[in-house]
Amino acid sequence: MKTRLAGLIAVAEMLLTVMSVSAHHSISGEYFTNQRSSVEGDVVQFLYINPHSLLEVKSKDPNTGEALTWKMEWNSPARLSRDHVTRETLKPGDHVIITGQPGRNHEDHRLHVLAISRPADHWEWRRGGRY
Repeated sequence: MKTRLAGLIAVAEMLLTVMSVSAHHSISGEYFTNQRSSVEGDVVQFLYINPHSLLEVKSKDPNTGEALTWKMEWNSPARLSRDHVTRETLKPGDHVIITGQPGRNHEDHRLHVLAISRPADHWEWRRGGRY
């Protein structure tokens, strides 16, 4: 009985590992890694969650003035915490300038974050100190 239970647990652990690896997407599959775009706007929400922190930013289209909502994917909380970024670092209403890799579907208004600055207090973050 114990051998059978141990076998079932081992199979379940393997399945969970395979599922989590397949659920994690490739950045190059979602974003143009060889391109850079910048967005200036106000933070709507900052979700400090795994596997990637997420930012929602409201901005205006520079050509039309139309309001846009950008969905931005950032690093994991564990990785951000090494750079002293916490769930309290960005708040709704913070005015930010974000540079990143644009999403493959332009209409989705997505960006993979490489750098953020908050002009009000000169705070900034850059991936690996560069981008």
